[in-house]
Amino acid sequence: MAVDTNKQYNTAILACKDIFLTKMKDYGTAWRVLRPESLTDQIYIKANRIRSIQGKGTHKIGEDEWPEFIGIVNYAVIALIQLELGDGEDLDMNHGEVEKLYDKYVSQAKSLMMDKNHDYGEAWRNMRVSSLADIILMKLLRVKQIEDNKGKTFISEGVDANYYDIINYAVFALIKLSEVKHEDN
Repeated sequence: MAVDTNKQYNTAILACKDIFLTKMKDYGTAWRVLRPESLTDQIYIKANRIRSIQGKGTHKIGEDEWPEFIGIVNYAVIALIQLELGDGEDLDMNHGEVEKLYDKYVSQAKSLMMDKNHDYGEAWRNMRVSSLADIILMKLLRVKQIEDNKGKTFISEGVDANYYDIINYAVFALIKLSEVKHEDN
């Protein structure tokens, strides 16, 4: 059976976007108050929980890795929005405008993924979900270092490039997890 990465990516993003929009109905755009560093820490908490679940093999909270990877995608998109708009000024944004921004950043992440996927030959398909989680954690530690350096880098990509990679690695994990669920059914 041939795999269609484009379709799988869209399906994973649709699941993420559905959660994002539903939570926006509940909470509005309260996340606008968060500084980029706070968003980085929030993503780190989710990635660290995934690693903890993977290491222990069990979890006490009724959610497995799946919603954590969705949260990582959504918080990374929020971080990109915050980088564009700045934190805190307009806490009550129009939901249609937020959805457009969400789509913009997801589209840019997907475009980057398609380019890298072409060059790397879908190498991520041979990776373990645990490795994808580790790479997300590494990217977060890089972001933290860049933030601590007030955004200055000597040779490395900036914070935004790392957030795009985080989105894509989390989507890869969602695709791999959905393939395992599909095989189990």
